[in-house]
Amino acid sequence: MKQDLRFNLEDISQIIIGAFALAIPISFSQEAWELGETLPFTNLLLLLFLSFFFLGFYTYQSIFQGNVKYRMFAFIFRVVVAYLIAFVVVSLILFSIGKLPIIDETIITIKRIIVISMPASMGAIIVDGFDKE
Repeated sequence: MKQDLRFNLEDISQIIIGAFALAIPISFSQEAWELGETLPFTNLLLLLFLSFFFLGFYTYQSIFQGNVKYRMFAFIFRVVVAYLIAFVVVSLILFSIGKLPIIDETIITIKRIIVISMPASMGAIIVDGFDKE
């Protein structure tokens, strides 16, 4: 039976909950804040690459079950949207705890969000994939 892999409100809610579940404990960690301040740019790019690589790998294997030949747009869309939603969730959490100095320290803010978005995005895509198998 062919599964319908459209992206809907249920998927969005699953991604938000998954991202939130992993972002909360990490966002409250001083180590994550400091890592966002001190991480070199090349390491930050590596984290971003690893985030998309593992999101893509999990999505390919678990959600699409290796069948993306005729659904490449849906595959890429799901990976990018999952990361972006996790990015927004992390931003909101950091903002709510006063650790998002977007105006005063924009670079540190972006670095903190990227550092915490890596595990948050993995939680997001895993929860999204629960009902796809």
